[in-house]
Amino acid sequence: MVSDEELLARSRKGDMEAFTLLVERYQKMLYTIAYRFLGNPEDAGDAAQEALVRAYKNLPGFRGQCSFKTWLQHIIANVCRDALRRLKRRPALSLEGLQETEVVPWELAAWGGVPSPEEIFLAREGEDYIHKLIQVLTPEYRMVIIMRDLQGFSYEQIATILGCSVGTVKSRLSRARQFLRQRLIREREHLALQSVYISKGGEGR
Repeated sequence: MVSDEELLARSRKGDMEAFTLLVERYQKMLYTIAYRFLGNPEDAGDAAQEALVRAYKNLPGFRGQCSFKTWLQHIIANVCRDALRRLKRRPALSLEGLQETEVVPWELAAWGGVPSPEEIFLAREGEDYIHKLIQVLTPEYRMVIIMRDLQGFSYEQIATILGCSVGTVKSRLSRARQFLRQRLIREREHLALQSVYISKGGEGR
């Protein structure tokens, strides 16, 4: 398979076939990321297309300071940030009332006796479930949880993209993780109650 570097070199020289190959290689990734940010197929498709347009226009300025894939991830994050600002969606939930805590690990240990959150994801809706859960977050919290926990951006990279301090990024991330943890615990408890009900033969039906 032709490397990204070779396709980039050819693309900079105006080889549209080479750039088309790059597009085919990463367009699904861009759409998936945009869908996580924006929550619906139409906006995600528009954002992915805009990211590719920006990438093509800025190819001359890309000097390989990171991988092409990482560069595209930065571009789509910026596109989605701008899209959320334009759409001015009303937040579905404010997390400001949550108690401030230290940043907690996203990887939650399994609880004994009932399924862990990770097992719930695998056994039930999986990625679709976590996507719906993340969409409940306000845009600023949604951005940090996706960029940090799903895309693996550093705190500094997120702060640069969002135009805020590293401390703000950590604070938002802590609140977002805390909210998701609470929702997962409630889901675990709900499944436990269902298990008890089923084990007793559905008494009361």
